[in-house]
Amino acid sequence: MTRLLANSRDSALIERARRVIPNGMWGHMATRAIAPGYPQFFSRADGCRVWDADGNEYIDFMCAWGPNVLGYRHPNVEAAVMKQLREVDSGNGPTETLIELAETLTDTLDHADWCLFQKNGTDATTACVTIARAGTGRRKVIMAKGAYHGAVPWCSPSVVGVTAEDRAHLMTFEWGDVASLDTAVAEAGDDLAAIILTAFRHDVGRDQEMATTDFLKAARAHCDRTGAMLICDDVRAGFRLDVRGSWAAQAVKPDLAAYSKAIANGWPLAAIAGSDRAREGAEKIFSTGSFWYGAAAMAAGLATIRILRDTDALAHTVVMGERLRSGLDQVAARHGFRLRQTGPVQMPMVLVDGDQDLRIGNALCLAALRHGVYLHPKHNMFLCAAHGPAEIDRAIEGVDAAFTEIVAAGVEHA
Repeated sequence: MTRLLANSRDSALIERARRVIPNGMWGHMATRAIAPGYPQFFSRADGCRVWDADGNEYIDFMCAWGPNVLGYRHPNVEAAVMKQLREVDSGNGPTETLIELAETLTDTLDHADWCLFQKNGTDATTACVTIARAGTGRRKVIMAKGAYHGAVPWCSPSVVGVTAEDRAHLMTFEWGDVASLDTAVAEAGDDLAAIILTAFRHDVGRDQEMATTDFLKAARAHCDRTGAMLICDDVRAGFRLDVRGSWAAQAVKPDLAAYSKAIANGWPLAAIAGSDRAREGAEKIFSTGSFWYGAAAMAAGLATIRILRDTDALAHTVVMGERLRSGLDQVAARHGFRLRQTGPVQMPMVLVDGDQDLRIGNALCLAALRHGVYLHPKHNMFLCAAHGPAEIDRAIEGVDAAFTEIVAAGVEHA
């Protein structure tokens, strides 16, 4: 049975917010960029579930847009944070936890000899680019067209307020296309500072693509030959695909990698992990922030990495992701639809085949909300270790009911 979602408090909060916040909300969590009807404000979260400001409960497949990897309010992580908060968080300098976390990361990541810490993924990717330029004495940075590396002028997907000078030394190529990369490297010439790549292609609204070993090795070879730095933007996928680094299974090591999202199970932390080849550049630059040395988030990161390294949490999310993918395919086919499910199963992109304008996807996801399942119609989603068989099966039931609802409402196959 379809439930009627309460939304009066959420609507009131949106109106309040508009008076004191431009547009009422900003950035990637602004629900006006998804579809009307998504709750904007939330009151609590636990495990793999969230409750909106009106108290409606959902099985969550966005996981705070990636940070929730173990489950909201994981007891071991929360205990580590609370212990640290009783002592000190932001002080006149860092605590010993800073060193312990750096030691743990360099022992865990297969490419890392040293670490620096920040607060957001954009902090980390920007610092990687700065380090590469400082270490090489060059300016050009090559990135894939459409790739997302953060929200500051050099890489923002929006050009509003961005000058041509901000991107004067940024060059692009077609992701995954070795010939296109070869051309960009040749055009950069002896001014090439870095090639920056996401762990896999996870652009919004399109099928996801895993990086091939041949492609990654081509990028590595260009950097070895030219002296440029290879940067892995592992902000979205890091510690979810592989605790050793997302390229570890392909035996390709970046010179610099940026991490955030899943690194501390929702506590604000980002990191750069670099090789000794990039150490000189890291020692030259000045990069800092008032809260970058906070010990509580570092304690959360230390607990999270140890759990991911020492348990089967990541393997569990793969099993649950496969269960979800299979179940969604079955219910879609039963209603006469075909899904395009791409990317790693623990970070699924789910699109309806032929649904170019997202008419079906938007209707399906809004209907799923009414059945207690929080999905996204055009962004990759996330699983966490708290998703169990019962939650996956309940979500599949909810999507089945959502398909029934949109078909009854006259939404036809693309």
